[in-house]
Amino acid sequence: MKILGLGGILKDAACAIVADGHLAAAVEENKVARHWTHGTLPHAAIEACLHAAKVSPAEVDCVAVARPLRTGPGLHMQLRAQFPNARLAVIEHQAAHAASAFYLSGFGEATVLTLDRSGDFRCGARYHGKGPRLQLETEYYFPDSLADLYSRVTELLGFHGGADEHKVQWLSAAGSDRFVPLFRDLLLTDSARLNPAYFDAGRVGHGGFGERFYEALGLEDGDPIPEKLRADVAHGVQRSIEEKVIELAGEGENLCLAGGLFYNALLVNAIEQSGRFKNVFVQPVAGNAGTAIGAALHAWYNVRRSDQAIAPWDLFLGPSYAAEEIKKVLENCKLRFRYLTSDELIAEAIEHLRNDQIIAWMQGRMEFGPRALGNRSILASPLNPYSTENLNVFIKHREPFRKFAASVPAELAGEYFEAGPNARFLTTVGRVKPAHRKTFEAAVVGEGMVRVHVVHKEENPLYHRLLLAAGKSNNLPVLYNTSFNLFSDPLVCTPRDAVRSFYSSGIDALFAGNFVVSK
Repeated sequence: MKILGLGGILKDAACAIVADGHLAAAVEENKVARHWTHGTLPHAAIEACLHAAKVSPAEVDCVAVARPLRTGPGLHMQLRAQFPNARLAVIEHQAAHAASAFYLSGFGEATVLTLDRSGDFRCGARYHGKGPRLQLETEYYFPDSLADLYSRVTELLGFHGGADEHKVQWLSAAGSDRFVPLFRDLLLTDSARLNPAYFDAGRVGHGGFGERFYEALGLEDGDPIPEKLRADVAHGVQRSIEEKVIELAGEGENLCLAGGLFYNALLVNAIEQSGRFKNVFVQPVAGNAGTAIGAALHAWYNVRRSDQAIAPWDLFLGPSYAAEEIKKVLENCKLRFRYLTSDELIAEAIEHLRNDQIIAWMQGRMEFGPRALGNRSILASPLNPYSTENLNVFIKHREPFRKFAASVPAELAGEYFEAGPNARFLTTVGRVKPAHRKTFEAAVVGEGMVRVHVVHKEENPLYHRLLLAAGKSNNLPVLYNTSFNLFSDPLVCTPRDAVRSFYSSGIDALFAGNFVVSK
């Protein structure tokens, strides 16, 4: 059975395909189309998934759509015309989130917690998963939304709510506990509700916080947050939400997490370190895009009524490009390039890195989700003394408190870092071992934390080879890794996207397939 899942129709639209129990393809519309109109079908993502999964529209047996969506006759008619032999299944938003986590976790039984800003007037739910079934236990309703509170604080601190929450997360690592009691009171410790006394329902902007909140910060009502308080405010909301989520999760053997709030790697780490659960799995595409996978999996188990486990999977689910396709783009752009064997490609990349240069690495199928896992990455050596400044300031043009990941082969990770299973997808943070603190100083967040990316040979053999080659070159099999995108663009997808970003930045060399272009 071939099931096509659609998610995020109103925000962050994506498509995924589950074919006979195998997660065959998944891609976000904004990566392949580079733009998208909210509320419309993600036609480019659908086409890319069908091509990657080698499935024709006529072969699709079921189209599973995660709400919220506009379920008018126009959308139904479009889907029926495009997929003439498919039945339509509409999956509730939080159920799609839950399915995306539980069915990929490998757990036979687990608590499943979903938390996001809002979806179907809900901002979260708690399920019990057992075998192929998910049983709803509790629902959380908007506006008492932890994720929405985080977005309000994001706006209060001068960032863009709904887009820049990750900045508040990393800023929080530099803050103190001075405002944690304030946010604990705001979160009403004995319930799952927000304290309305701290908000002004009539205020537009600044997160909608009211006079009592500003008074607790020591400010006049409506004052901008001064620079000296920003990290402490960020830390206050971060720490208090960590405590609240741990409380909502309860305790047990296995825990699965999904929903946009769980893009927060520090939150995931706090749950892992709480000791409440033996095993924690967070859906790596935790936000709305991930509901495309969840809708397809929900249909696999609840429409088809399958008991078959999902086959081993990874996140390299997007388009890939053959040598002829890459060569055509490079020639069309009038670029000088070289074609290398795989061994030559690795050697050339190591030579650039050893000379303190920064490279772009575009290989194989594009990653699904916001994080680069070695197929659409910008790479630098940790031994480069200017890596922090060059990556953050001159290439990514972002704040210095936002750190990049450290990729390391799985079999060598324990020598340098403490990292759990979720480091496979960059959904949590690890810790640098004391003997290597100085080496990774540029990537450290807070008290020795670092974004560890554990790379398994069977998932990404070429990137794994590159890391091992780095180790042979300089005795350090670790590379700093950040996503190959610029100026808030989506992750690069096509060779043309890669060329455009390469020549709009301070990256020294582009490795696209077996082709290399140097400045």
